[in-house]
Amino acid sequence: MASTDLLGTQPAPDLWLVVVTAVAALAVTVPHRVWRLARNAVTIAHEGGHGLVALLTGRRLDGIRLHSDTSGLTVSRGRPTGLGMILTAAAGYTAPSLLGLGGAWLLAAHRVTLLLWIATALLLAMLVMIRNAYGALTVILTGAAFVLVSWLTEPDVQSAFAYSAVWFLLLGGVRPVFELQAKRRHGGAPDSDADQLSRLTHVPAALWLFFFHAVTLCSLIGGGRWLLGL
Repeated sequence: MASTDLLGTQPAPDLWLVVVTAVAALAVTVPHRVWRLARNAVTIAHEGGHGLVALLTGRRLDGIRLHSDTSGLTVSRGRPTGLGMILTAAAGYTAPSLLGLGGAWLLAAHRVTLLLWIATALLLAMLVMIRNAYGALTVILTGAAFVLVSWLTEPDVQSAFAYSAVWFLLLGGVRPVFELQAKRRHGGAPDSDADQLSRLTHVPAALWLFFFHAVTLCSLIGGGRWLLGL
């Protein structure tokens, strides 16, 4: 059984491992058929971001639903306007990339096991708020993967898994914003997060899309530099 010392560190991985895991994450993110399945993990982070920020801003979280078409819904109660609602709405598209950025920071400090346990804890907390069977299944399977890797694999496997997961969040966080932009260009997604934020702030939805792009791309650049040791 591999060590699970949360306070310990692991040696820095070889550069080839960092590059290979980046290529693997890219291979999961780019092809459409593979992405359709992998996007479920991004949806978990997206809706989890909404839920976490709702709680942090004092809203009451009623539940989270994840759907097989990779869409999701997070329902919270509180003031329908104001800073709390704005932050909650803004958290979805930025959450995967910011989680990836935080993960890259932990990996740069060689805290592989700590990263795996934090991810497991967040998934467990999210599971409590899931309100549909498909959502529960996807969160359980994702959390089980982190638990099994944390407890049953050697440090090298843990590192490969952790780097792959973080690269995937960084790369996978970018694509949904471009997908949303394409849908809105063709008249789709009329009630997207960007449109809700536009109604809340009276700022054009296009500027909120620019904000999502800025956060996801800057996170990819910054997180990538940390992972590559630049």
